[in-house]
Amino acid sequence: MTGLEWATQRGMGALAEKMGIEFTEFSVERAVATMPVEGNTQPVGLLHGGAYVVLGESLGSMAANLHAGPGRLAVGVDINATHTRSATSGFVTGVCTPVHLGRSMTVHEIAVSDEQGRRCSTIRITNLIKSVDA
Repeated sequence: MTGLEWATQRGMGALAEKMGIEFTEFSVERAVATMPVEGNTQPVGLLHGGAYVVLGESLGSMAANLHAGPGRLAVGVDINATHTRSATSGFVTGVCTPVHLGRSMTVHEIAVSDEQGRRCSTIRITNLIKSVDA
């Protein structure tokens, strides 16, 4: 089973689905997803900062869980974001790459860009990997 098949089968969760997030590429080394600006804005029409974070956490947590493997669960323990540009229309794309892939911890960076390829937000997420209790 490919990483994208695994992610599609597992699902992203209700929040990511409500926000229109769609995975387009998925592996331990690189995960990519898109999200529409429309429906995820703050009152002045800019993509909400929290929406960037939801996209980043969806990518980073899912990538960490793929790395963790069967019988193990990755859970987020830290996330931060720096927003450097505002998206106002179209779609944004998040590209998630690992900074550290350990046995008990992962760190991923997610670069979110607009349709012109301009970076709008940089998110870093740390996940703790633990065994799933039977």
